[in-house]
Amino acid sequence: MTGCSERHSHHSQQTKNNLITRLNRIEGQIRGIKGLIERDTYCDDVLNQISAIQAALNGVGKLLLENHMRSCVVERIESGDHAVIDELLITVKKLMK
Repeated sequence: MTGCSERHSHHSQQTKNNLITRLNRIEGQIRGIKGLIERDTYCDDVLNQISAIQAALNGVGKLLLENHMRSCVVERIESGDHAVIDELLITVKKLMK
């Protein structure tokens, strides 16, 4: 597989499948919210579903971040590319908004 230094990830097939499964579920949840809004569902119920989607997206982000740190970041640091630390800090700040 291609290394991260070429701006590609190298996730295992299991990780890819896990991410895709999670994203497919989130996609379904979003379609569900659209249906709730179309049916004039009580706002609090819609907001609770939105909260669940945000939590699910955070889970995807955490999984990606963990894998990124264990592979891409380590690989780049080992090759002497310490700029990846600044890149990672910017990304973490964005995730924490």
